[in-house]
Amino acid sequence: MEFVQDLITTLNFIVQGLWVTIGVTLVALTVGLAFGLVTAMLRVYGNAFFRQVATVYSVIVRAVPVIVIIFILYFVIARFVNLSPFLAGSLALGFASGAYQTEIFRGALQAVPSGQMTAARAIGMSRFQAIVSIVLPQAVRLALPAWGNEATLVLKDSTLVFVVGVPEILRRAQQVSARTLEPFVAFSAALLLYLVLTLLATQVLQWIERRYRLQL
Repeated sequence: MEFVQDLITTLNFIVQGLWVTIGVTLVALTVGLAFGLVTAMLRVYGNAFFRQVATVYSVIVRAVPVIVIIFILYFVIARFVNLSPFLAGSLALGFASGAYQTEIFRGALQAVPSGQMTAARAIGMSRFQAIVSIVLPQAVRLALPAWGNEATLVLKDSTLVFVVGVPEILRRAQQVSARTLEPFVAFSAALLLYLVLTLLATQVLQWIERRYRLQL
């Protein structure tokens, strides 16, 4: 009974970091989506130079631990650009996620039948118009299952921003653990919150996937 009371008390404190975690995740996913879509289109439709640039970005960033990118952005780049811990951590996560989203959208773009582009050009569309208006909308829908997996990974990776002092769920759990010397209670509360968040996010993403699934 005492454990349950301690857990409830701890949850009341840690839950204050819930909106910070959600904020970090949403910013990271938005940044990653922007990087992913642009670099995927460059890899599939760009000229040789831009394809190479996009490939280098995707390969190198996926080879570097996310926490290293967070440290570089916060301790190096933030010396020249005013970045808060929240923004530095969120942008770093988004930059890293963008490399994975690049591969997701690249595969989806290549999965759209080439006849779609041919038909669009045949009715007078420019190449850019055909990509943006015909190919890309289909590719996004094809990418939804894999993108949903990436979204849940980014949610869980949001724990990494605690290393630069962002008061998200894990950071608050660590503070409780240090103050009470009860790490099991503190991190059990964090586990419950992440479990609920992940399950809810998964349900929402699965609904979106079913709603917009595209069969080719």
